[in-house]
Amino acid sequence: MRYGNNNEKEAEQVYSDLILGETAEEIAEEFKAVQELNQNCERNTLSFILSPTVRDGENLSNRELGELTKTFIQQMKLQERQAVAYVHRDKEHTHVHLYVNRIDLNGRAYKDSFIGKQSQLAAERTARELGIQTVKEVQYEKSLELSRIRSEIQKAHERTMGQENTKDLQTYINRMQEKQISVIPVINKSKELQGFRFEYKGQSIKGSAVHRSMSASNLLKSINRGRSVVLSGTSVPIVPSLAKAVAKKVLKIVIDKGIGI
Repeated sequence: MRYGNNNEKEAEQVYSDLILGETAEEIAEEFKAVQELNQNCERNTLSFILSPTVRDGENLSNRELGELTKTFIQQMKLQERQAVAYVHRDKEHTHVHLYVNRIDLNGRAYKDSFIGKQSQLAAERTARELGIQTVKEVQYEKSLELSRIRSEIQKAHERTMGQENTKDLQTYINRMQEKQISVIPVINKSKELQGFRFEYKGQSIKGSAVHRSMSASNLLKSINRGRSVVLSGTSVPIVPSLAKAVAKKVLKIVIDKGIGI
């Protein structure tokens, strides 16, 4: 509670029920007085973080965050218990810290079986009731955005590979950079190249996660067939397992061509 009511976090109380105190210490003492009605329950304070999206958090007033907290409590069936909630706006992501006494005024303990799943479902219902974005909606939007970015990176890769004289790794990296896509070589502790990541529009994606044609072995097979690559004028060895995979792919190409002839 002291953390929740921390002035350094620009904390403000947005909800309270059945409490009189103002400081964290005073409220904790009130909680303890009720918790003494139940000597069997030890873990007797419930803590939640209610976190709207950045956009929703910016638009929600303290009164509306109080309504959000009250609705969540109702969805969790935690009414008629001591509770207090504070909003933190010190970071981009506005969020509410909620503390609820697990013991009610009759000394009964709230059943907390599967409380993690219960709280997720309660948060979903709360968001729908108040007309704000749910976690599933945010995840769906992120999935669509990631799919679009992967497609753009793959198309840029194909255009780059189709350009004349893209026959070495550094040229490939430079030409992708011209398209605002950073190709980041992944170097292990042994100073060996073991893969690539592609950074674009705030996303960092492993090559094989963009498209299988952009895995490290496929990329190196297309533009580098040795056991090392030159990056910024420095020769960097390739991880043996990757070099072996590249060699196998190259050998298969040679065999296939031979069979074709």
